[in-house]
Amino acid sequence: MQTERTIPHDDVVRLVRRHQDEVWRYLRFLGASSELADDLTQEAFVQLLRAPFEERSEAATAGWLRTVARHLLVKSFRRPPFAAVDLDTIEAVWTGFAADDQGQESLARLRICVDGLEGRAREAVRLHYEERRSRRDIGVRLGIGEDGVKSLLRRTRAVLRDCMQRHARGA
Repeated sequence: MQTERTIPHDDVVRLVRRHQDEVWRYLRFLGASSELADDLTQEAFVQLLRAPFEERSEAATAGWLRTVARHLLVKSFRRPPFAAVDLDTIEAVWTGFAADDQGQESLARLRICVDGLEGRAREAVRLHYEERRSRRDIGVRLGIGEDGVKSLLRRTRAVLRDCMQRHARGA
């Protein structure tokens, strides 16, 4: 039976703040749904608290968390088709992406695209991603149902994706 170690609260908060978004984005990159990525990101940090983990550097910590997250994702899929994916190639692509600018260029493009949103779309994105509000809360604020919020966010993500692709191509 594993026992949980006691890591100072400030260290845990710092590690989560520094690495949570990257772990979540990595899981999404591997194909996890946003809900599954949420769960597996949380589980990766739980394992960090339980494991004999020693922080050596930001890169080593990020690598360790990605490895844990990847293993958790693989365990979550019980169907053989997932096993056919070349995880080493995916890891190499991700590492190359993250090493360039740690996603800062993509985040800058995303900020430009979000700034271009108007009305409900902009407010829904702000409430969902900045304030981490539930669909129910967003729906109440915007005067639409939860399914309407889901559709609005899906359409808005498509608009943002197209905008980011245009900016990436220099259009």
